[in-house]
Amino acid sequence: MARSAGSTLSFRPKPGSIPDSPGVYRFRDAHGRVIYVGKAKSLRQRLNSYFADFSALHPRTQSMLTTAADVDWTVVGTEVEALQLEYSWIKEFDPRFNVKYRDDKSYPYLAVTMGEDFPRVQVMRGAKRKGTRYFGPYSHAWAIRETVDLLLRVFPVRTCSAGVFKRAGQIGRPCLLGYIDKCSAPCVGRVTPEEHRDLAEDFCDFMAGNSSRFIKRLEKDMRDAAGEQEYERAARLRDDIQALQRALEKQAVVLGDATDADVIALAEDPLEAAVQVFYVRGGRIRGQRGWVVDKIEETTPGQLVEQFLLQMYAEAGAESMPREVLVPALPPDNDAVIELLSEQRRARVEVRVPQRGDKRSLMETVERNAKESLAQHKVRRASDLTTRSKALQEIADALELDQAPLRIECYDVSHLQGENVVASMVVFEDGLARKSEYRRFAVKTKEGDVASIHEVILRRFRRYLEERSATGELAPDDEDGHGPIDPETGKPRKFAYPPNLVVVDGAGPQAAAAQRALDELGVDDVAVCGLAKRLEEVWLPGDDQPVIMSRSSEGLYLLQRVRDEAHRFAITYHRSKRSKTVKESALDGVPGLGPARRQALLKHFGSVKKLRAATSAEICEVPGIGPSLAETIVSTLKGDSP
Repeated sequence: MARSAGSTLSFRPKPGSIPDSPGVYRFRDAHGRVIYVGKAKSLRQRLNSYFADFSALHPRTQSMLTTAADVDWTVVGTEVEALQLEYSWIKEFDPRFNVKYRDDKSYPYLAVTMGEDFPRVQVMRGAKRKGTRYFGPYSHAWAIRETVDLLLRVFPVRTCSAGVFKRAGQIGRPCLLGYIDKCSAPCVGRVTPEEHRDLAEDFCDFMAGNSSRFIKRLEKDMRDAAGEQEYERAARLRDDIQALQRALEKQAVVLGDATDADVIALAEDPLEAAVQVFYVRGGRIRGQRGWVVDKIEETTPGQLVEQFLLQMYAEAGAESMPREVLVPALPPDNDAVIELLSEQRRARVEVRVPQRGDKRSLMETVERNAKESLAQHKVRRASDLTTRSKALQEIADALELDQAPLRIECYDVSHLQGENVVASMVVFEDGLARKSEYRRFAVKTKEGDVASIHEVILRRFRRYLEERSATGELAPDDEDGHGPIDPETGKPRKFAYPPNLVVVDGAGPQAAAAQRALDELGVDDVAVCGLAKRLEEVWLPGDDQPVIMSRSSEGLYLLQRVRDEAHRFAITYHRSKRSKTVKESALDGVPGLGPARRQALLKHFGSVKKLRAATSAEICEVPGIGPSLAETIVSTLKGDSP
């Protein structure tokens, strides 16, 4: 159980003891473990902000402080030193309250082991090794193997394992690749170690984007061979050129030949974020990689970018650093980040947000990939049976329910300045969306979201009670005990299944409104809670304080997914209704045109734009529209057109 703020914050440093200079600080728990690492331009201002007003802090920050028992700091000279020390401490102590990025899947790399006497080309995953050059990452291992197979014609570098290489040397006979000229066979001395290393260097140069010089060199050799009437050699060189060109074709050209950039994009929600990176070298996309992160603390996009850049580049070699890093938002200490990355590259690195042109278009493509990655991650996480069971039990424990809520219904209200008010009802059964059970409501009240929630819950559960009693007070259940079956259709009635838990989008007032509606109807076996967007707090009806669920809780994650789906469904309905209203309003000024004829015109032509382009004769084809009214419609719409 969390300690009170007063007892927990007794470790507050004495006034005036904190230096007013750049530095890095660490919060530790009662066992001395580092639980959070942060940096600041002014240690005094930053640390005092933690102790000024505990109640005003974000709940996640409150949780960190109630866990902490001590704080210390180290003064540094510059912001760059603060970045470096912060990264090294996060790596060393792995604090539980710091943001941590993890690969969204295992990505393969094309690796060249330049640290060996006879460098080897191979596919590698996992941690990078010293003395090995990496290219990629690639989405699939087969994409690497296709590229390598093409390039071995021109750069016949060794690809075999250490055991195969040693055995071939002992018996004095190379493997199959040596016989088909896709390996220079250094194992049996066909080339010297120096010649083989030169081949490996050329292979790396080509993969790094220096492709044009090799193609030009081969084209010159091919012309020379043809001039000397060495047609077989010329044909072989021609095939080598085609192999290099096919390898290049597999990498899309997106920017100018001189472009050397990493393009980074984010997709986030209150609980998680996904990061996607496209690696552009020589104007071509050489690889792609993704990460996901649980947002343990409240962070801005710029802070997420800064933390990601530190994790990605802090230990990168100079050859892995691009000239330019394109980001969706600038880090708070962008100048310090640029200086740190430039030190890593030993040359200037630009970190900027693309505003227009091809780079902005590519950023939008990476953003779409990030959104897709986040969506897939959510689906993978939600589809796991064990995880779903854990999530439902965590919800039951947090809300003190007698059993896990196997059926959850969530309601959200959508409107634009009080107009076209609609609501959605989405259903999750056993932790999965049941889209056939979704319902939507056109809300009649104009008194705000709280009144709208009350109306919708009343309507939904009044229908439930009516359908339960449609065949008598003690209507027989179906075989699963879910509710009455419609005798005419043989299917469950529209609102026949009651939920175990009703979730409303909002805080205490919305939850209280839903509970009031259930009380008015005498429904006492359905639990109610509200989920507030800003802080992801769970509110119970009548409670003054929210139920705080852990940020890493699968239960909170499921509630958020349910709430987000209700919001999406409500927005979709609201947009369609608003669009319909806009279409009809364009015809409001036509004399003699009532609602029925407006609907008939829109149904016939599909849009006001097509109706405006129609002739009087075409409009007369609509039932109920005569020549005189058709002329009136044409003249009115022509007069309204810009």
